[in-house]
Amino acid sequence: MSKRVVITGMGVVAPNAIGLRDFKKAIQEGKSGIKKIQQLEDLKFACQIAGVPDVSEELKLKYFTPLMARTLKSKGILYGCMAGIDAWKDAGFEVDPESEIKWDSGCVFGSGLTGVEVFRDAIYEVDALKVRRLGSRVVEQTMGSGISAHLAGLMGFGNQVTSNSAACSTGSEAITMCYERIKEGKANRMLAGSCDSEGPYIWGGFDSMRVLNRKNNESPEQGSKPMSEDASGFIPGAGAGALVLEELETALARGAKIYGEVIGAAVNSGGQRGEGSMTAPNPEGVKRCILQAIDSAGISPNDIDAICGHLTSTMGDVIEVSNWGKALGRSGDDFPYINSLKSMIGHCLAGAGSIECVATLLQLDGGFFHPSINSENVHPEIEKTISKDKIPQSLMESTNFDVIAKSSFGFGDVNCCIIFKKWNNS
Repeated sequence: MSKRVVITGMGVVAPNAIGLRDFKKAIQEGKSGIKKIQQLEDLKFACQIAGVPDVSEELKLKYFTPLMARTLKSKGILYGCMAGIDAWKDAGFEVDPESEIKWDSGCVFGSGLTGVEVFRDAIYEVDALKVRRLGSRVVEQTMGSGISAHLAGLMGFGNQVTSNSAACSTGSEAITMCYERIKEGKANRMLAGSCDSEGPYIWGGFDSMRVLNRKNNESPEQGSKPMSEDASGFIPGAGAGALVLEELETALARGAKIYGEVIGAAVNSGGQRGEGSMTAPNPEGVKRCILQAIDSAGISPNDIDAICGHLTSTMGDVIEVSNWGKALGRSGDDFPYINSLKSMIGHCLAGAGSIECVATLLQLDGGFFHPSINSENVHPEIEKTISKDKIPQSLMESTNFDVIAKSSFGFGDVNCCIIFKKWNNS
């Protein structure tokens, strides 16, 4: 008999806020975290704006020992550990490096190119014939499983501990993997999430592909325009989101706060066939993923009240909305409400899905729906599928949404869709 899975803790390090309370306030107010980055201008990037979390040295010391704060150079791992620590504490648990091993708890926490800044410095030392100066922290901050390994050590996880990487679907895929493990009875709780780092060595490739916005360097807060006719590319970002998924019975037994329930999820690939490619989703794969998630949740397409989309502020937004309409068989005023967090924080790459899932659950639990800022000029092709009124331009303060779907799509033609349900203790 499959187990029910709920979310009992969350943490977030985002460009517009750090911590659940400030993040909730920021998305309700439509606060942008996108700023002009002097380094990108100095390096002559076409896109010179980005979303970067504001983490001070003082803030680091609230999470780490002075030694760890000084030696943890990977921004992605830094953000991931901060979000993970906050989520674990929010779920009601202590972070104690001396605690006993938690055999019933594990972690799937993904990343993209985190650690590249550490690797860059290491290459310079090797090329200068100074390999002995690399130190003992290089490997743990550059290996693909660096983030989950750090979190496992902090919390003492004894169940599955791994890192996944599925481009922009990474965070949502990690949550899905944890959901399935708990549902199958293989763990009582799992810390799920994702993170990504920042800077020119990560964003340079996207800038050269001409997929970043280069028209708003002097007006950064207006740069990300999901679903808009004048959208001209995504804004790069960085950060992390983390969620504690827990088996319902254990959560209830300890009186945990429950933000919502995962009732279904699906991952797949469009195979880079048909209209799909390394950088574009195959519509058939997207529609199948959505319908598989709905089927696994045991609900109807008509039960979806709202969608927290992937929606990157590119021409892909038109395709995404169209795919949702075709998958659900809904259009116009019958289409669910839809929004995009990327309008405020940019595209945090591998970190995007988990940060957006945190936002989704805050909205579901709090009974509100945040605006998609800069999206007033809705693309006419999108209006063929959805009524403009279903894309909120200001905060919807009181909603009775019961089911919200969260989608993520990534390079490599990979897809993920998660169905979240409001917790009503039934």
